Parts: sequence; C-alpha cells; structure tokens
Amino acid sequence: MAFELVLSPEAVEDRSRLRAFDRAALDDALERHLRHDPMQLSRTRIKRLKGMKSPQYRLRADGLRVLFDVVGQEVQILGIVLKSEAQDWLNASGEP
Repeated sequence: MAFELVLSPEAVEDRSRLRAFDRAALDDALERHLRHDPMQLSRTRIKRLKGMKSPQYRLRADGLRVLFDVVGQEVQILGIVLKSEAQDWLNASGEP
C-alpha cells in the first residue's frame, strides 16, 4: 500500500528554493524511498532520529536532508534542508 506524501508549508517553500535539477532529484528520492516504505531503515538513506519526538526520521537525498514523520498511512514532510543546515534546523524546529 502506498503512503501519501504531505509537504508542510515550510517544506513547500524549501522545495521551491531548489534548482530544477535538485528538485527533480528530490522528487525522485521521495517517490522511490518514502512512497512505499518510509520506515525501512538503512545505513545510508533513512535513519530514525534518536531522542526526537518530531521529526522521527531523516532521508538523505544527495546533499539534502528530508526530515519527516510517519502518521498512519501519511508521510508528513516537515523540512528539506542542506546537509550542513540539518542540525541547526533540528535545534530550531525539532521536538526533543
């Protein structure tokens, strides 16, 4: 069963700031990794964030990090940030 991908307003804004090439790569990663099994942990792609209530997971997509929660059959994408900005985003917007 496919999961529904829901982007928060902040994630929509983050996505719109990307170059077209990066947006296409991001969309491909979202479809490939989050649409069908967003909780499939791996060493390189999807990681469960320890000590965080929200976001629960992080997807690595090239130089980007997608921070998301899984609620029922819905993947709620909370933020899309550069790798270098991920920790700052978690400190500012995440719930420990």
